[in-house]
Amino acid sequence: MKVIQPSLSDEILAKLESDTFKFFLHEMHPTTSLMPESTREGAPASIAVVGFALTVNPIAVERGYLSRAEAIKRTLAKLRFFYYGPNGEGPHTIGRQGFYYHFLDMETGHRTWESEVSTIDTAFLIAGALTAAQYFDRDTSEEREIRNLAQELYRRADWRWAQNGGLTVTHGWKPETGFIKHRWIGYNEALILYILALASPTFPISPESYRAWTRTYKWKDIYGFQHLYAGPLFIHQLSHMWIDFRGIQDEYMKSKAIDYFENTRRATYAQQQYAIRNPKRFKGYSEHVWGVTASDGPGPATRRVNGRTLRFYDYKGRGIPFGPDDGTLAPWAMIASLPFAPEIVLPSLYNFNQQFPEMTSKYGFKCSYNPTFADSKTEKGWISLGYYGLDQGPIVTMIENYRTGFLWRLMRKCPYIIEGLRRAGFDGGWLGS
Repeated sequence: MKVIQPSLSDEILAKLESDTFKFFLHEMHPTTSLMPESTREGAPASIAVVGFALTVNPIAVERGYLSRAEAIKRTLAKLRFFYYGPNGEGPHTIGRQGFYYHFLDMETGHRTWESEVSTIDTAFLIAGALTAAQYFDRDTSEEREIRNLAQELYRRADWRWAQNGGLTVTHGWKPETGFIKHRWIGYNEALILYILALASPTFPISPESYRAWTRTYKWKDIYGFQHLYAGPLFIHQLSHMWIDFRGIQDEYMKSKAIDYFENTRRATYAQQQYAIRNPKRFKGYSEHVWGVTASDGPGPATRRVNGRTLRFYDYKGRGIPFGPDDGTLAPWAMIASLPFAPEIVLPSLYNFNQQFPEMTSKYGFKCSYNPTFADSKTEKGWISLGYYGLDQGPIVTMIENYRTGFLWRLMRKCPYIIEGLRRAGFDGGWLGS
């Protein structure tokens, strides 16, 4: 007789969604309107997290967390900051060629941490702006301004410049050293980047650029789950925040007879199987305790644990089955998998909620925890002290996409998403032939 595992209830899921949104409600800077990378003291603004804030505001209106008027105010403040901020040469610019520095000072908006002009983080920002433009569709001066500013920010991004003479898109640019040598190749979170770059109304890249990217994909069989491989779970999730990939296929996915949604479902199951097998013998990994992804960690440190010398990392893009993995697990990785495999996610979240109640606080689940990194003071191991905006955005959006599909339905009507998908060769499903 099959044992039915208890699952996280919709009531608790709804509370988790609303509590997590409070990060975006309370952490916004009152003057610049920027969003911090995390709740750590002195954390800079992250332009990706600003994009996530723009994305979740419509959800907040629909759910009653924010009034439409307040959401409009917050959305306009963010869009105006980037539209009117200095872009180009000079020490106090916020970006170049329509792309923006990854990290900005929360108070001044100036570049900080010697960060790069980031193509992927700008893509997340633009995706958020287009979400706002799609949602705020009324014929009022403020909502028209939202649509106009979003359009202009998108038009500014010079994707051809970001290619730096190649077919694929570079990671970014620094004033000190020029273009970063790394490019967006191999399957990664840049799926949304390529869709937006293909549909650009001003500087579109060619469909051949998309094919050049997919030619670097790697198909692997991980624990019996054949899928397009990427180690960290977030790679399989982030582009799905905005795009409903169910039933639509590009040339690569047609050759594999699946779609990107099914691909992420398989990657989620592979994650669970990795935890069940637990090849590195970390504490706590099991059928209901999994989630290896980009997250905060207890390091950098080296410790002797049960006769083994183990290395622990701080914030790092952890992945399976080849690593890096130091025993750090992220509950947000499970939550963002909810639309793809609720049958394993909901029991896992229930189990997590029972085992680690201390992981839940004012903004929902904390970033990550490591049961292996334990001592006499912390018998349950290390727990991240803060919240990261890169976690909070996917939690809100993917809970909502699971519960109602709201964001997916909204963005299926976005003409730029449709155009980008078509230029990438997608068809079928809701997209048509």
